[in-house]
Amino acid sequence: MLKVENLHVEVGGRQVLAGVDLHIRPGETHVLFGPNGSGKSTLVGAIMGFARFRVAAGRILFRGQDITALPVHERARLGIGMAFQRPPVLRGVPLNDMLRLARSTVSAEAAQEMAEMLNLGDFLQREVNQGFSGGEIKRSEMLQLLAQDPDLVLLDEPESGVDLENIALIGRAINRLLRRAEYVEPGRSRRDTMQQRDKAGLIITHTGHILDYVAADVGHVLYGGRLSCTGMNPRELLGCIQARGYAECARCLE
Repeated sequence: MLKVENLHVEVGGRQVLAGVDLHIRPGETHVLFGPNGSGKSTLVGAIMGFARFRVAAGRILFRGQDITALPVHERARLGIGMAFQRPPVLRGVPLNDMLRLARSTVSAEAAQEMAEMLNLGDFLQREVNQGFSGGEIKRSEMLQLLAQDPDLVLLDEPESGVDLENIALIGRAINRLLRRAEYVEPGRSRRDTMQQRDKAGLIITHTGHILDYVAADVGHVLYGGRLSCTGMNPRELLGCIQARGYAECARCLE
């Protein structure tokens, strides 16, 4: 689904990523950990194609196609979608119109059903994110992604600034996006029962709370512009980080 090869990215003339290699297969959900300022948002921003993240070396392939030089809208049309850590307010654009722009085939009934699932049924005529609480903004992002229905889902800290009730709703939406089964036995060891998934995801998390609601297959740590501790079980990796800190991952790099 996605191949990131030897990716070097600069922001404002400063190198942030220094040779990242990441492969995500169809049906896989990967989780990216890392301290603040390590380049996590830079990586997903570069995959999505935002101009401020300049690719200095390396390449990005989506379903075998080199998309390194493609603009954002073409990547979105190919099937890449992203939820922002801090989404913007879009004045003058009703949320209902944004859903139709995301995918023209979304019917009014489908839009209402998805909105109700995220407790946003009364928000469809409101301007996107205008006056929304933190949890409402994150749910609005999930709703827009559900309408777009991308093949590769990039989620930048979906649980950031969100209370427990909203995290549960967001987790349900992510599972639906990724064609993953709902978890059983909340708060305990869980299993994923959905078969023949074809969607892929990359989730950035700082706290790991989203793992209580979304099953993930592979974990990575981004530290100092490079991936370390890559390919581990996400929950085991989170436990290692909590016990030893990110400095241990830096020693892995060495």
